[in-house]
Amino acid sequence: MNRILKTTAIAAAVMGVVGVAQARDQVRIVGSSTVYPFSSYVAEEFGATTDFPTPVIESTGSGGGMKLFCAGVGDDTPDITNASRRMKSSEFETCEANGVTDITEAFIGYDGIAFAQSGDNEAMDVTREQIFLALAAKVPVDGELVDNPYTKWSDIDSSLPDREIAVYGPPTTSGTRDAFAELVMEAVSEDMEAYGGEGYTDVRADGAFIDAGENDNLIVQRLAENTEAFGIFGYSFLEENSDTLIGSSIDGVEPTPDAIGSGEYPVSRSMFFYVKNQHAEDVPAMYEYANMFMSEQMVGDIGYLKGIGLIPAPEDERAEARSAVENHETLELADLK
Repeated sequence: MNRILKTTAIAAAVMGVVGVAQARDQVRIVGSSTVYPFSSYVAEEFGATTDFPTPVIESTGSGGGMKLFCAGVGDDTPDITNASRRMKSSEFETCEANGVTDITEAFIGYDGIAFAQSGDNEAMDVTREQIFLALAAKVPVDGELVDNPYTKWSDIDSSLPDREIAVYGPPTTSGTRDAFAELVMEAVSEDMEAYGGEGYTDVRADGAFIDAGENDNLIVQRLAENTEAFGIFGYSFLEENSDTLIGSSIDGVEPTPDAIGSGEYPVSRSMFFYVKNQHAEDVPAMYEYANMFMSEQMVGDIGYLKGIGLIPAPEDERAEARSAVENHETLELADLK
C-alpha cells in the first residue's frame, strides 16, 4: 500500500507543477478515504498498463468529494468522485443546479465499518446500543434525556472493561460517518422511547469521541499510540492492519467478508464512484479508467481489490453495475429516492 500511496502522491505533485492544461490528460478523482485504497490500486494499474498517465486522486471524504464534483463542469472540477455511501438527493440537486446533469453511478461492492482497537488488548464484543450510549451527546437516564454521563465502558454495562471511553472517528464530511450515523446511531435511537421514535445522531463533544480527520490511516496510527482507545473506520483498513488491530463483534456478529457481503454484519454499507459524463470528450482516459475499475479483474470474486479488503458483490449485481458504467447510464433523481 505504501507503494500505491507514493505513486499517487508523485502524480499529485506533478499535477501541481504542470498546471491544469496538461493535467487534463490525467483523470482527476476526489472523495471517500475508504474507497481511496481501491481507487489508488486501479489508478496504479491503469498508469502501468495503458498509454494514459496515472490518475490523480485526492482523499477528501465522501461529502467533500461530492461538493467538489457538483461544483460544475470544466477543467477546474474533478471527473470522478468516490463515495462510501450513495449520493444524496440534495447532492444530486446541487449538481443539477451547477450544470452537472449527466452522471453515471458505479456500484463497486461492499465494506463494513469496523469498531477496532489495538491487538494488545483482549477482544471487546459490543452491541450497537452500547456504542450508541458511549457516544451519543444526550442519553436517557430515568426517562429523561441528559448530557452523556458515562466516562468508562463499565459505566454502561458492568460486563464491559473498566476503561475510559475514547473513540477516534471520522468527521461529518465522511461517508463512513454518514453510514455510522444511519446504521448505529439512528438504528438504536429510533427504538428508544426517550427520542420520540426519531433517529438521534448527535455525537458527544466532551472528548470521548475524537474527530481524527478524513484519513482512516491516521486513526489506525492513533490506536497504536493510545492502546486504550477504539477506532471507527472501513473494514479494509482492519484487514490491512490485522497484525496490530482487532475488531469487535457487533450484536454478536464478527466483521468478516462473508458476514459483510451477506448483510449479516449490522454495520455493512455499499461503495460507489460517480462519473461526470460531460467530461468524457476532454478527458478521454476517464471511461477507460472506469471500465478497468469495474472489471472482474478488479471487483470480481478473485479480483485484485478483494485482496486489499473489498467485499465483492454477487455476480448478478456486478454485471448490472458494470453494464451501467459501460453504457454510461445517466443517474436520475428518482433513483436516489
